[in-house]
Amino acid sequence: MRLIGLDPGLRATGWGVVDAVDNRLSHVADGVVRTDESLDLAGRLVELHDGLCDVIVRYRPQEAAVEETFVNKNPGSTLKLGHARGITLLAPARAGLPVAEYPPNLIKKTVVGAGHAGKQQIQMMVRVLLPGCAIATPDAADALAVAICHAHHRETAARLAVAEAAP
Repeated sequence: MRLIGLDPGLRATGWGVVDAVDNRLSHVADGVVRTDESLDLAGRLVELHDGLCDVIVRYRPQEAAVEETFVNKNPGSTLKLGHARGITLLAPARAGLPVAEYPPNLIKKTVVGAGHAGKQQIQMMVRVLLPGCAIATPDAADALAVAICHAHHRETAARLAVAEAAP
């Protein structure tokens, strides 16, 4: 199963693609979609949408996962992040992918073992869990962490569904 994780941001949205086979994960690709800060909001959202659509077409994931938004102290920043997050939900959904959402603390707890882990810890554990991957940026590392989190939680949900269906 090929999965894409997305870490929304208006300036830079991280993306990470992994293949999940049974309990094994392998790195496929990662990167960032950047927007031109000189454009108005609508123009930047179009750039973000088009960039994510290109990544989805190129790597053909079967499912997507997006980090939920946390509330910043600055309401304007939170609102802009919300716009970018909307695009990160829209692009894979329009491509026909199921889209899961995970809160930041669950992603960190799944990948690192602590819900308040720092970016350095996330990057280190992503490298441990996906040997040989050269992470493009911290945003890409966060996106890979989202994909890893989804791989673990979707597998658990599938096993529970099978167990509940058994006579």
